[in-house]
Amino acid sequence: MPSSLRRSTILVVEDDEELRNLYRIELTMAGYTVAIAADGVTALEWVDTHRPDVIVLDWGLPRLGGRDVQREIASHAETRDIPIVLVTGVAADGEIDPADFCYVLRKPIDIEEVVRAVRACAAPRSGS
Repeated sequence: MPSSLRRSTILVVEDDEELRNLYRIELTMAGYTVAIAADGVTALEWVDTHRPDVIVLDWGLPRLGGRDVQREIASHAETRDIPIVLVTGVAADGEIDPADFCYVLRKPIDIEEVVRAVRACAAPRSGS
C-alpha cells in the first residue's frame, strides 16, 4: 500500500481501562490503526518491535512511568522522532517539559482534544 494511503498507527499507553477503550474506539473511528498498552514496560516492548506514528502516553503508569517511557524513546535514534501526545491528570508542571512532547493535554480530557492532537502530530512533516 502506498505510504500516502497507509493508515497511521497510534500506540495508546493508558492504565485506565475505560479511557484506553475510549481512545481506541475514537481513534479507530477517526481512521487510525490503534494498539494499546496498559503500562510503560509493555509500551516499550511494543515500540521495540513496531514503529507507531504517534504515541498517546499517560504520565502516571504502573511498572514504568510516562517520564521514563518518554526518556527511553527519546534516547534511541530509531524512535526519538516518534511524536508523543502526553495526557496527564498529575500536576507535575515542574517535571514535564512541553518541548519533549508534541502535545501536553490535561485530564479530565475531551476525547476530541486527543483526536485533534493525534491528527496534528500524525500529519506529514514538511521535508520528510
